[in-house]
Amino acid sequence: MTHNRSQKTLIVVGGPTASGKTALGISLAQHYHTSILSADSRQFYKELNIGVARPSTSELETVKHHFIAHKSIHDYYSAGEYERDAIKTLNKVFETNDCAVMVGGSGLFINAVLHGFHEAPKDDGTVRNNLHILYNEKGIDGLINRLTEIDPVYAQSIDNQNPQRLMRAIERVEISGRTHDQITKPKIATRSFKAIEISIDHNREKLYDRINQRVDWMMQNGLLEEVKALESFKNLNALKTVGYAELFAYLDGKISLAEAVEQIKQNTRRYAKRQVTWFKNKSQSVWFKHNELDKVLALVEGSIKRN
Repeated sequence: MTHNRSQKTLIVVGGPTASGKTALGISLAQHYHTSILSADSRQFYKELNIGVARPSTSELETVKHHFIAHKSIHDYYSAGEYERDAIKTLNKVFETNDCAVMVGGSGLFINAVLHGFHEAPKDDGTVRNNLHILYNEKGIDGLINRLTEIDPVYAQSIDNQNPQRLMRAIERVEISGRTHDQITKPKIATRSFKAIEISIDHNREKLYDRINQRVDWMMQNGLLEEVKALESFKNLNALKTVGYAELFAYLDGKISLAEAVEQIKQNTRRYAKRQVTWFKNKSQSVWFKHNELDKVLALVEGSIKRN
């Protein structure tokens, strides 16, 4: 990797869903004539578009993006694999640019790139089988109770309506003997670049309003059709996610379309709340409003000058 006089800089734009990360990230990438690495784990999948708020064709053409629609919903892609691939990509970008931009709301993936990631030990199948038995006998409440027993802190923040995610969380703790916080605690990998972490802030009412409007926009722009085309794959882990799970329930006749849309809004608001908590507690972010590009640039320039 070549080094210019100054240290290389990764500008990370984080924060909750619907906060305006895409637009700010593109503005920063244009300013520094560089490219964007997506750190949105739902945008990795090429079959998912409207429901994951993938950047538009014109936005993708404006600035080069990496890690958008590069995997299939049939692929498993871990934070450890993302760390490896993202570092390779950054090294390539830094050959010709002093800056790169990372945009996304998946804190675990961002942290993996900034600090390194502990891969959990592998299961021989026993723990997974026992968890499936527990789920079949006691349902999702059985999984929630088990996770609460062994990792009460993580049980408070996880999406507790997603059985696959609950099982994975329990599995990691049971196999490793460590809590989620201990497993994901940065191993402090040595990085050749400096990171500047920025998160976008809205008051809760404004953010929830933006979320509700975006869900309405998604429905008007073909989300139901996108979900219908994926119905035969609804059991895949990549599709057990907000915006898809609720519409699968509608297609199964379990709820009305209006109820599904209201649930998407509610579950997205809950997800955003968890994201805000994560970025406030687990990142070194400086918080800005979505339209404060000049202030963001002033922070970045000041940090680069101090290199």
